[in-house]
Amino acid sequence: MKTIPVALVTGGSRGIGRGIAVELARAGVSVAINYAGNTEAAAECRRMCERAASSEKTKFVACQADITRREDRVRLLEAVVKDFGWIDLLVNNAGVAPLVRKDMLEVGEESFDRLMAVNVKGPFFLTQAVSNFWLSSPEELKAHERKPKIVTITSVSTYAPSVTRSEYCLSKAALAMLTPLFAIRLAEHGINVYEIRPGVVKTDMTKVVQAKYEQMIAGGLTPIQRWGTPEDVGRAVVAIVEERFPFSTGEVLNVDGGFHIRSL
Repeated sequence: MKTIPVALVTGGSRGIGRGIAVELARAGVSVAINYAGNTEAAAECRRMCERAASSEKTKFVACQADITRREDRVRLLEAVVKDFGWIDLLVNNAGVAPLVRKDMLEVGEESFDRLMAVNVKGPFFLTQAVSNFWLSSPEELKAHERKPKIVTITSVSTYAPSVTRSEYCLSKAALAMLTPLFAIRLAEHGINVYEIRPGVVKTDMTKVVQAKYEQMIAGGLTPIQRWGTPEDVGRAVVAIVEERFPFSTGEVLNVDGGFHIRSL
């Protein structure tokens, strides 16, 4: 009898994280929905997952934790293991944008430190902790019917500079290195690691520049002329958890409407 796969999705209460959680539920995956502070949004995400679930055996739990804090990461991992017993998929999605967009010559250290803590430090040390959890149980890891996987959500800002969001671009560029690092380190254990690189996705984070992006999309910013959706990213995550890329690791999946394509 096959067991239900379990995913831990950080920053899962809203935006892209919510889209990932709901698509995983639709695919028959149980989800631990991590959130930093918005209890109401996390509860709504859990209800959406329950409505979308394709199996009555799946379970959805909201888990509060600030992944920038070591004690919270420890508590989060303990809570997920207690509730589900195992983790098949870690999705590093939690991330923040600058509170105020400023020219890079005016960015302060407080904003820089905040973005590096949430977007880089938190994912790195949570991935370290989850990896050590897997490797601490070698017999269970070996016997498990599916090998664990890690997916990190970055952004086209890893390579496309924006001088009014310089600290965001730097943090995403640093985060992109997490995937090849852990891919190399964990390959011998059968743990595959992936990066999903979304483009312009309609979320709360992009709401403040919605008119600007709509004009750019209409003007040919991307070959596929529409906004991306959280569900687009979620479907890419589902493909990974469903073992669609068993001979790939350290791979980048662009979910950007073709933004990354250069043309003349």
